[in-house]
Amino acid sequence: MRMYFRRATTAVGARRALDVYDVAYLAGGPQRVVECAVIALAEGGLLRLRASRVRAVDGEPPAHPVERALVAACRGNRGTASVCAELRESDEVAEIADRLAEWGLVTRARHQLTRVGKQRLLAAEEDENLPAYVCGGPEVLPKGTVRRGVMEARLLPSGLGRKLLRMGNALENALDSSDHYDSGGSGCGGGGGGGGGGGD
Repeated sequence: MRMYFRRATTAVGARRALDVYDVAYLAGGPQRVVECAVIALAEGGLLRLRASRVRAVDGEPPAHPVERALVAACRGNRGTASVCAELRESDEVAEIADRLAEWGLVTRARHQLTRVGKQRLLAAEEDENLPAYVCGGPEVLPKGTVRRGVMEARLLPSGLGRKLLRMGNALENALDSSDHYDSGGSGCGGGGGGGGGGGD
Protein backbone atom coordinates (compact mmCIF):
# COMPACT_ATOMS: atom_id res chain seq x y z
CA MET A 1 0.00 0.00 0.00
CA ARG A 2 2.84 2.38 0.89
CA MET A 3 4.55 1.66 -2.45
CA TYR A 4 1.32 2.35 -4.33
CA PHE A 5 0.85 5.65 -2.49
CA ARG A 6 4.44 6.71 -3.26
CA ARG A 7 4.04 5.89 -6.95
CA ALA A 8 0.69 7.67 -7.10
CA THR A 9 2.19 10.77 -5.45
CA THR A 10 5.12 10.71 -7.86
CA ALA A 11 2.74 10.55 -10.83
CA VAL A 12 0.76 13.51 -9.47
CA GLY A 13 3.91 15.58 -8.95
CA ALA A 14 5.16 14.82 -12.43
CA ARG A 15 2.05 16.15 -14.16
CA ARG A 16 0.88 19.03 -11.93
CA ALA A 17 1.11 22.52 -13.42
CA LEU A 18 3.43 24.67 -11.31
CA ASP A 19 3.11 28.43 -10.96
CA VAL A 20 6.00 30.85 -10.58
CA TYR A 21 6.07 30.59 -6.80
CA ASP A 22 5.96 26.79 -6.83
CA VAL A 23 9.07 26.83 -9.00
CA ALA A 24 10.66 29.51 -6.80
CA TYR A 25 10.17 27.25 -3.77
CA LEU A 26 11.80 24.34 -5.57
CA ALA A 27 14.72 26.58 -6.56
CA GLY A 28 15.40 28.20 -3.21
CA GLY A 29 12.75 27.47 -0.60
CA PRO A 30 10.83 30.18 1.28
CA GLN A 31 13.60 32.73 0.79
CA ARG A 32 13.38 32.51 -3.00
CA VAL A 33 9.58 32.79 -2.87
CA VAL A 34 9.90 36.01 -0.89
CA GLU A 35 12.62 37.39 -3.17
CA CYS A 36 10.55 36.65 -6.27
CA ALA A 37 7.49 38.36 -4.79
CA VAL A 38 9.48 41.50 -3.90
CA ILE A 39 11.09 41.61 -7.34
CA ALA A 40 7.84 41.00 -9.22
CA LEU A 41 5.92 43.67 -7.33
CA ALA A 42 8.78 46.18 -7.47
CA GLU A 43 9.11 45.70 -11.22
CA GLY A 44 5.31 45.92 -11.55
CA GLY A 45 5.22 49.23 -9.69
CA LEU A 46 3.34 47.99 -6.62
CA LEU A 47 6.34 48.22 -4.29
CA ARG A 48 8.89 50.98 -3.88
CA LEU A 49 12.35 50.02 -2.63
CA ARG A 50 14.94 52.46 -1.40
CA ALA A 51 18.01 51.59 0.66
CA SER A 52 16.79 49.17 3.34
CA ARG A 53 13.16 50.31 3.25
CA VAL A 54 10.12 49.16 1.30
CA ARG A 55 6.56 50.37 0.99
CA ALA A 56 3.49 49.45 -1.00
CA VAL A 57 2.22 51.73 -3.74
CA ASP A 58 -1.49 52.13 -4.39
CA GLY A 59 -2.76 50.00 -7.25
CA GLU A 60 -4.88 47.01 -8.13
CA PRO A 61 -4.36 44.19 -5.60
CA PRO A 62 -2.21 41.38 -7.03
CA ALA A 63 -3.81 38.02 -7.80
CA HIS A 64 -1.39 35.65 -6.06
CA PRO A 65 -1.84 35.10 -2.29
CA VAL A 66 1.89 35.54 -1.58
CA GLU A 67 1.92 38.87 -3.40
CA ARG A 68 -1.22 40.03 -1.57
CA ALA A 69 0.40 39.11 1.76
CA LEU A 70 3.52 41.07 0.79
CA VAL A 71 1.53 44.19 -0.12
CA ALA A 72 -0.38 43.94 3.17
CA ALA A 73 2.92 43.69 5.09
CA CYS A 74 4.29 46.81 3.36
CA ARG A 75 1.66 49.32 4.42
CA GLY A 76 3.70 52.24 5.65
CA ASN A 77 7.46 52.51 5.31
CA ARG A 78 9.08 49.35 6.70
CA GLY A 79 12.46 47.68 6.77
CA THR A 80 12.84 45.28 3.85
CA ALA A 81 14.57 42.61 5.96
CA SER A 82 11.76 42.70 8.52
CA VAL A 83 9.08 42.38 5.83
CA CYS A 84 10.90 39.49 4.14
CA ALA A 85 11.33 37.64 7.43
CA GLU A 86 7.63 38.05 8.17
CA LEU A 87 6.62 36.78 4.75
CA ARG A 88 8.93 33.76 4.98
CA GLU A 89 6.93 32.59 8.00
CA SER A 90 3.51 33.42 6.54
CA ASP A 91 0.66 30.98 5.97
CA GLU A 92 0.78 31.78 2.26
CA VAL A 93 4.36 30.52 1.91
CA ALA A 94 3.65 27.52 4.17
CA GLU A 95 0.77 26.57 1.88
CA ILE A 96 3.17 26.34 -1.06
CA ALA A 97 5.42 23.97 0.91
CA ASP A 98 2.46 21.83 1.97
CA ARG A 99 1.13 21.65 -1.58
CA LEU A 100 4.50 20.64 -3.04
CA ALA A 101 4.88 17.98 -0.33
CA GLU A 102 1.41 16.66 -1.13
CA TRP A 103 2.41 16.41 -4.79
CA GLY A 104 5.61 14.57 -3.89
CA LEU A 105 7.98 17.31 -5.08
CA VAL A 106 9.49 18.01 -1.64
CA THR A 107 9.75 15.87 1.47
CA ARG A 108 7.23 16.45 4.23
CA ALA A 109 9.71 16.73 7.08
CA ARG A 110 12.37 19.16 5.83
CA HIS A 111 10.92 20.13 2.47
CA GLN A 112 13.97 18.88 0.59
CA LEU A 113 13.57 18.24 -3.14
CA THR A 114 12.56 14.72 -4.12
CA ARG A 115 13.75 13.08 -7.32
CA VAL A 116 10.62 14.25 -9.13
CA GLY A 117 11.00 17.72 -7.62
CA LYS A 118 14.54 17.93 -9.01
CA GLN A 119 13.27 16.85 -12.42
CA ARG A 120 10.56 19.50 -12.37
CA LEU A 121 13.09 22.17 -11.36
CA LEU A 122 15.46 21.16 -14.18
CA ALA A 123 12.56 21.42 -16.63
CA ALA A 124 11.62 24.85 -15.25
CA GLU A 125 15.19 26.09 -15.72
CA GLU A 126 14.76 25.46 -19.44
CA ASP A 127 11.46 27.37 -19.58
CA GLU A 128 12.14 30.70 -21.27
CA ASN A 129 8.75 32.04 -20.13
CA LEU A 130 9.89 32.17 -16.50
CA PRO A 131 11.78 35.26 -15.33
CA ALA A 132 15.45 34.39 -14.83
CA TYR A 133 15.36 35.43 -11.17
CA VAL A 134 12.89 32.64 -10.30
CA CYS A 135 15.58 29.99 -10.68
CA GLY A 136 18.68 32.19 -10.50
CA GLY A 137 17.76 34.52 -7.64
CA PRO A 138 18.33 38.27 -7.41
CA GLU A 139 21.97 37.84 -8.47
CA VAL A 140 20.83 37.66 -12.10
CA LEU A 141 19.14 41.07 -11.94
CA PRO A 142 20.89 44.11 -13.40
CA LYS A 143 22.56 46.32 -10.80
CA GLY A 144 20.13 48.79 -9.32
CA THR A 145 17.75 49.56 -6.47
CA VAL A 146 15.70 46.36 -6.70
CA ARG A 147 18.69 44.02 -6.83
CA ARG A 148 20.43 45.82 -3.99
CA GLY A 149 17.32 45.96 -1.81
CA VAL A 150 16.55 42.26 -2.19
CA MET A 151 20.15 41.17 -1.72
CA GLU A 152 20.56 43.26 1.42
CA ALA A 153 17.33 41.87 2.90
CA ARG A 154 18.59 38.29 2.95
CA LEU A 155 18.36 36.83 6.41
CA LEU A 156 21.41 36.43 8.59
CA PRO A 157 22.04 33.11 10.42
CA SER A 158 18.89 32.27 12.40
CA GLY A 159 19.79 33.28 15.97
CA LEU A 160 21.63 36.47 15.05
CA GLY A 161 19.08 37.30 12.37
CA ARG A 162 16.15 37.09 14.79
CA LYS A 163 17.99 39.22 17.37
CA LEU A 164 18.82 41.91 14.83
CA LEU A 165 15.26 41.89 13.47
CA ARG A 166 13.90 42.39 16.99
CA MET A 167 16.30 45.28 17.47
CA GLY A 168 15.25 46.73 14.11
CA ASN A 169 11.56 46.45 14.98
CA ALA A 170 12.19 48.14 18.33
CA LEU A 171 14.01 50.97 16.54
CA GLU A 172 11.16 51.33 14.04
CA ASN A 173 8.66 51.57 16.90
CA ALA A 174 10.82 54.17 18.65
CA LEU A 175 11.08 56.22 15.45
CA ASP A 176 7.31 55.98 14.91
CA SER A 177 6.75 57.25 18.47
CA SER A 178 9.23 60.06 17.89
CA ASP A 179 7.46 61.04 14.67
CA HIS A 180 4.17 61.14 16.54
CA TYR A 181 5.50 63.47 19.22
CA ASP A 182 7.32 65.65 16.69
CA SER A 183 4.23 66.08 14.52
CA GLY A 184 3.00 68.99 16.59
CA GLY A 185 6.16 70.99 15.88
CA SER A 186 7.44 72.05 12.52
CA GLY A 187 5.17 69.68 10.58
CA CYS A 188 7.92 68.04 8.51
CA GLY A 189 10.32 67.09 11.27
CA GLY A 190 13.62 65.34 10.54
CA GLY A 191 12.28 61.89 11.53
CA GLY A 192 9.05 62.11 9.55
CA GLY A 193 10.60 63.65 6.45
CA GLY A 194 13.47 61.16 6.37
CA GLY A 195 11.11 58.18 6.67
CA GLY A 196 8.87 59.39 3.87
CA GLY A 197 11.80 60.09 1.59
CA GLY A 198 13.24 56.65 2.23
CA GLY A 199 10.20 54.98 0.76
CA ASP A 200 10.25 56.74 -2.61
